Amino acid sequence: MSLFDQVSADIVSAMKAREAVKLEALRGVKKEFIEAKTSKGANADLADDEAAKIIQKMVKQRRDTAQVYTEQGRPELAEKELQEADFIAVYLPAQLTDAELEAAVRDIIAQTGASSPKEMGKVMGVASKALAGKADGKAVSEMVKKLLNS
Repeated sequence: MSLFDQVSADIVSAMKAREAVKLEALRGVKKEFIEAKTSKGANADLADDEAAKIIQKMVKQRRDTAQVYTEQGRPELAEKELQEADFIAVYLPAQLTDAELEAAVRDIIAQTGASSPKEMGKVMGVASKALAGKADGKAVSEMVKKLLNS
């Protein structure tokens, strides 16, 4: 079952269970999926890797928004955003641990032959594709900087 179909089925079950926050989060995901499927230049199918990128972006947006709400003294809004992020994050593949991320980035650095921070762009291009959906882009970037500077 594709991610699109799974989200659609979970929307129905959230409606039946009257889970308002989960339903709102999943409807937002489905809206993004439909927009991606119908955007100019896209075919009618949405591959799971593209769907995972959309989900990862949505989780990051919600966590960033929750942080802003917390800083502004609005914990009730932050809690709602974090709940939605948790409901959406269920559809992501398992995230890499720090040790796994470091090992993967070391392999990519070895493949590209990079040896200095000036070659970070070359490493990030390969790392972004290889680790898409498995690790946050910011974490990958920080790990590449750390390893190239050492």
